[in-house]
Formats: sequence, C-alpha cells, structure tokens
Amino acid sequence: MTTQAFSEVAQKFTRNGFVAVGELIAPEDLDHYRDIYDRFLDGDIAAGDKRSDLGSHVPLRDGARENITQIMWPSALHPPLRELPLHTRALDLARELIGADAELDFDMMIHKAPHTGVPTPWHQDAAYWIDLPDHRAVSIWVALDDAVPDNGCMWYVRGSHREPLRPHRPTSDGKNIACDCSEDEPGATCVPVRAGEAVAHAGTTLHGSRGNTTDGTRRAYILTYRPAAMIRLEREQGADHGLSDNVRQVRNSAAAEN
Repeated sequence: MTTQAFSEVAQKFTRNGFVAVGELIAPEDLDHYRDIYDRFLDGDIAAGDKRSDLGSHVPLRDGARENITQIMWPSALHPPLRELPLHTRALDLARELIGADAELDFDMMIHKAPHTGVPTPWHQDAAYWIDLPDHRAVSIWVALDDAVPDNGCMWYVRGSHREPLRPHRPTSDGKNIACDCSEDEPGATCVPVRAGEAVAHAGTTLHGSRGNTTDGTRRAYILTYRPAAMIRLEREQGADHGLSDNVRQVRNSAAAEN
C-alpha cells in the first residue's frame, strides 16, 4: 500500500471508526491459513479453555459443538502463526492507524459454521477491557472466506467510536455481553469483504454480525493492537484477554449498567 493510500485509509478510520483495508493475505497463502484454522476447529491443535461459544445464549442445533466458535490466542497456542505474513502486514497497518507505538495485544478466531444462524450480539470491544488512560486500539478483522451479510460479514455504526460507551449487559446465559443496537441504527453499515481482505475498527466502534444461514463456512481471524505502554499496564493489572482466564464480562466502568 502506498503512503497516500495509507493516509486515505487512516483518515477514513479516524472519521468513521472503521475502514475496509483490502487484501492482507495473498491468494496463494489462504489455504495455509485455512488449514491451520481448521486444525484448531477439528481439535488437531488443542485450544483447551481458550475455546468457547459466542452464541452460547442460544440452544445448540443437534450435533453442534458451538453456535459461534471463538478461539482466543491462536498465535500463543500455535506460535508458527506469528511467522506468517499476516502478522507483519497487520502490525504495519495498525501503526499507520493508531500510531508507531502499536503492538499486538491479542488475537482470536471466530467461526460461523454453515446454517448455524446465530448473530453475534452488538457490542463495543472496549466494554470487555479494563479502564486505560490511552484509548487507542484497533482490531483488524481478516476474512478467510468471502464474507457477506448472510454468512456473517461485519456491520458497524459509523461515528460510534466518538460517542460514550453504551451500557452493556450479560447475555441471557451470562457468558458474553451485549448492548442495545441493531442494523436500523443510524449510520449502521454492512462491510462485505472477499477472502484475504480485512476491515479495521476502533475499540469503541459499535459492531455485530448476522448468523450464517448459507451452505458455506465463515472463518475470520482477528488481531487487536494497542500502544505498547497500555499492554504493559494491562498485564500488570492481570488483564491478558483470555490467555490465563477466558471469562467474558463487562470490565470497563464506562460500559457498566447503572
């Protein structure tokens, strides 16, 4: 990406709270990433308690293990991932979007199997995170399959990153969190992307996605970055995004319900 293109992407990110960034995984590398991803899903690469269900508040279909499979810290569970091109390209992008002090905070996989049909609840990532003095953060959502509305591409609310965090509450089973928002929200925008392409969003941007009602799978790999000093502060306070404790709850005081 040229310097001018980086600048235009950064301006859109700052203005809207999200931006489609184009290809981050080359077509010839996609099968390698998909193979590693599927080894996680099949259990060939063990995820232990880093594996959970983002749709656990909805009853499972017969034979299903999860509605929406989430695996935290795949690069810690399978370190060769860090040596592949995506981590380098995503870090370069993150530094253009939030500053030269950006480092990888954590990564995760979120998978929607065919015909699972369970939406990802609307939320702001920062609601999961502890209070920090520097709010800069970017999550880079990378599609390993073509992502469209009916299999779970991302929806964002334009400009929501400039507003206060909304109150978040536990889902009905208490295992995830959600806030009040919908596709009818002013500024709600659907962002389809092709396999290998990515979209970046700020930590305070409202987002969600539909369930997968198609015959195909929807594999996504997400890498989140923030300033190195804030990562150190998080770790000093015991916050490591599920590396030691994969419990999802409202941690940010600004997102707590009154």
